[in-house]
Amino acid sequence: MADNQIKTRTVSNLFWRFAERCGAQGVAFIVSIILARLLDPEAYGTVALLTVFTSILQVFVDSGLGNALIQKKDADQLDFSSVFLFNMGMCLVLYILLYVASPLIAFFYNDPSLTPMMRVLGLTIVISGFKNIQQAYVSKHLMFKKFFFSTLGGTIIAAVVGIAMAYNGFGAWAIVAQQVVNTAIDTMILFATVKWRPHIQFSYPRFKKLFSYGWKLLVSGLLDTVYNDLRQLIIGKLYTSSDLAYYNKGKQFPNFVINNINNAIDSVLLPVMSAAQDDESSLKRMTRHSIKTSTYVMAPIMMGMAFTSNVFIPLLLTDKWNPCIPYLRVFCIVYMFRPIHTANLNAIRAMGRSDLILQLEVKKKIVGLASIFAAVWWGPMAMAYSFLVTSILNQMINAGPNKKLLDYGYLEQLKDILPSLFLAIFMGFCTIPISLIGMTNLATFVLQVIVGAIVYIGGSVLLKMESFYFIWDILKPMIKRQFKKKNG
Repeated sequence: MADNQIKTRTVSNLFWRFAERCGAQGVAFIVSIILARLLDPEAYGTVALLTVFTSILQVFVDSGLGNALIQKKDADQLDFSSVFLFNMGMCLVLYILLYVASPLIAFFYNDPSLTPMMRVLGLTIVISGFKNIQQAYVSKHLMFKKFFFSTLGGTIIAAVVGIAMAYNGFGAWAIVAQQVVNTAIDTMILFATVKWRPHIQFSYPRFKKLFSYGWKLLVSGLLDTVYNDLRQLIIGKLYTSSDLAYYNKGKQFPNFVINNINNAIDSVLLPVMSAAQDDESSLKRMTRHSIKTSTYVMAPIMMGMAFTSNVFIPLLLTDKWNPCIPYLRVFCIVYMFRPIHTANLNAIRAMGRSDLILQLEVKKKIVGLASIFAAVWWGPMAMAYSFLVTSILNQMINAGPNKKLLDYGYLEQLKDILPSLFLAIFMGFCTIPISLIGMTNLATFVLQVIVGAIVYIGGSVLLKMESFYFIWDILKPMIKRQFKKKNG
């Protein structure tokens, strides 16, 4: 495929993936604000604890086989059906285990109400067994427009259910129902719009080959998920549900924004990079471009969020959520560097080196566990700071193999993103004086956003930043087309 065709197809699918993420997560963001105002932090803490267990089991749903299907150049119906049958069997086993273990988990955390909620929330695992293969098929064939309608539809219907239940006093059950309905509707819409249907056929040789690639991603994904959720498990056990709620809410806002952008880029780049896996120069160019452009977009959002958090948290969630502000600022710094993680790992996956992915995860988790055990007795805030330290170390670890594979090491990557980082930090400091004027929170926040945007865009033009002009070249034709439609 010629470079221009790759660029056009990538940009088109990136647009739809980004639109899907922004649309669905935009609705989810608004709903989370409404629910946070209706529910107490304790309810959020309870569901956050439940989600830890379901997210760990969710790793097994994929088993790395979804990525294996995307990475395999000639994956066909037999490959997809083989993985589908395995996934569904695995999901049923996992749900039964969770169902049986729910009373034990509730006893460990001394909260009997966890048992029924965990059994209901666990249904998302079974549903995801079907959805996972649909997603792999859509990603493999770069049909990301399908995601837009399914995700948005599921999010809107789930939002109505969640808000209605919260308003009528169902507490934590409102969030549980929202998550289950969201997954179910999303899967149903994909089933209606995607032509792929599973066949009752299974090829052990095909499955074995896919699994030989995917099992390493499974183990690395499991290590990563357990490690990331371990802090929440510890906070939920040693401290209060409110502490866990504040920790999670502080993480939720930057995570929400970064996942929208990062997942859109991630899901599109992996199949595109996999198609170019034999061309190292092209792969390096894609990796570099991904890191620079993603950081250019993410850095001002994260810094803007960190510098304005003392205004928009009480504005959106009320003062009862103010204790989450210190956590939010730490996580904004953590997630600002996510493009380095994503682009490096995608390049390694695209080259079929799942063995390296597993090795990297083992190294990162050894470092991470040491930081957790060093911070655990100093309180939830210390746990957040330990996450920041390990995130910086993990950047270096993830970039390590690509110094040899692509001749693109961590120092060179850091050099590529420093202009965006410094400009974003400068932008953040420019917004501080506005909070001292004494206006209402709403007026202050709006003015901070406007000033921040002017400073960042203006600085990009003055510094002639490559990423700004790349994005502008993409947006300019779209703006012209919309303008012609309105005046035509």
